[in-house]
Amino acid sequence: MDYFKKVNQAVPSFDERVGYELKTKNEIDTLQLNITRTCNLSCKHCHLSCHPNRTEDMSQDVANKCIDLLKSYNFKTVDITGGAPEMSGVFKYLVEESTKLGKNVMIRSNLTIYNDEKYKDIPIFLKNHKVDIIASLPFYEKDKTDKMRGLGVFEDSIRVLRRLNDLGYARDPNLNLNLVYNPSGAIIPQAEQELEAIYRTKLLEEYGIVFNDLFVITNSPIGNFGKWLDKSNNLDRYMKRLYNAFNDKIVDDVMCRSTLSVDYDGNLHDCDFNLSLGMGIRSKNKNIFEITAKDLEKRPIATANHCYSCTAGAGSS
Repeated sequence: MDYFKKVNQAVPSFDERVGYELKTKNEIDTLQLNITRTCNLSCKHCHLSCHPNRTEDMSQDVANKCIDLLKSYNFKTVDITGGAPEMSGVFKYLVEESTKLGKNVMIRSNLTIYNDEKYKDIPIFLKNHKVDIIASLPFYEKDKTDKMRGLGVFEDSIRVLRRLNDLGYARDPNLNLNLVYNPSGAIIPQAEQELEAIYRTKLLEEYGIVFNDLFVITNSPIGNFGKWLDKSNNLDRYMKRLYNAFNDKIVDDVMCRSTLSVDYDGNLHDCDFNLSLGMGIRSKNKNIFEITAKDLEKRPIATANHCYSCTAGAGSS
């Protein structure tokens, strides 16, 4: 990852800018499970470089250990992601067992997977288990979305959003449907509140679609996006933008401070971005088969300059 060396050389270090050692909070409330690298899409902004030909998938043994950890530690939320998590062999098992334990379960979906005959039953399965859906829709217009995610993705996504609304998502208070926005280039997104108002108006007026909230994600300079930044000579410029937009008021609430992220192989990370870089937790025990409660709380967080993407402007959800 030659580009990552440039990420860390383009601007002063993140640790230096923060001015103190970042640690997890007293209580870790979210267990994030990255269960597969397989995906039906191959998106330009994907920090994990997922695509249809990747085969990494969480084993049943690791999935069982994730459930054991849920039973022994007071996580409130289970955040299931990928790849397209629905394509994993342990996806339904993890949803079923997590909901049995009374956890709030959320999945991160690209939506288009539900147009595949093999996965058309998943929305009803999610409804029956009252799973929150965090759905990626990079833009409210066809051209920009298809440019990032592939031709036809926008229309496929709209078709699925309508179906989710018909099932009660974003209409029933127990069925949350949240959307995610990603910028399409080397820019920092505008304020979440402003974008949400535009999304809400456009999707309702043009497609009859409703949703709960919009989450704005600042693209991290790693994976496919990091390689594109480097290849297009945008990396230095983008890193300077992130650095100049640093907001020390939101450092206390960045996701890594209250999350433990588990990779498909059981290795542990502070967040999904560190996971993609192979940056394990700063603890003696770095795998789910070894983890203890002492490894979770008030743990120093592994950081590098990609962390500026979570602390730029209003922050990244």
